[in-house]
Amino acid sequence: MTALRQQSQPGMSIGSVLDRLRPDFPDVTISKIRFLESEGLISPQRTPSGYRRFSVEDCERLRYVLTAQRDQYLPLKVIKEQLEAIDSGAATVSADTSAPRRPRVLSIAPGEVSPEVFRVDREVRVGRADLLARADVDDRFLTELIRTGLIVPGAAGFFDEDAVTLARTAKAMAEYGLEVRHLRAFKLAADREAGLVTQIAGPVAKGRDAGARDRAEEMVRELAALSLTLHTCLVKSAVRGSLDR
Repeated sequence: MTALRQQSQPGMSIGSVLDRLRPDFPDVTISKIRFLESEGLISPQRTPSGYRRFSVEDCERLRYVLTAQRDQYLPLKVIKEQLEAIDSGAATVSADTSAPRRPRVLSIAPGEVSPEVFRVDREVRVGRADLLARADVDDRFLTELIRTGLIVPGAAGFFDEDAVTLARTAKAMAEYGLEVRHLRAFKLAADREAGLVTQIAGPVAKGRDAGARDRAEEMVRELAALSLTLHTCLVKSAVRGSLDR
């Protein structure tokens, strides 16, 4: 593949495109393809009755986008810039760009945290006993974390993987003298940051177009990643200043 746009040869339905892509991208959906179209990353032709018809080049363009997301964790705005550079001739793409590669983590600019950290691929249910064993905490400590709202069990009483990490982290901080009640400040700060993100992404999710929900979820991940980077920098600066007092 030496270019992502060539003379159009429309013919494939969106279902046929999905069948071509799913062997390498099992999680791709029709909704995802429509979302990428709404973002201007692909431009399939339309029949007089309004149905999308995809060319081979459209399919390869989709493969390029999905590969960049999966293997390089690039946000869509960066991928779009790359595609525009390729379309204008300012950049080229090698023949194996669409081939699956071993995933690697790349930080997004200007932040240092990848939005993929906030992606939930599948739900993992962890029982209370398993959580206690994996986090190496006692039942009293876990009960206190739940009581203060730092860990919230699901409706059936199960926990997720983040709860294990949180309990383990809280225990490590307790070894420095920080009690669970002290960690409440971190929870309040996180809630405020999440509230700001929701204010921005919430209206997008309510859009009437097919890709509104996907677009809002990606926005949440990107904003959350930037928020975490900002939070880290602010804490580092404050701690460094406190030691100089």
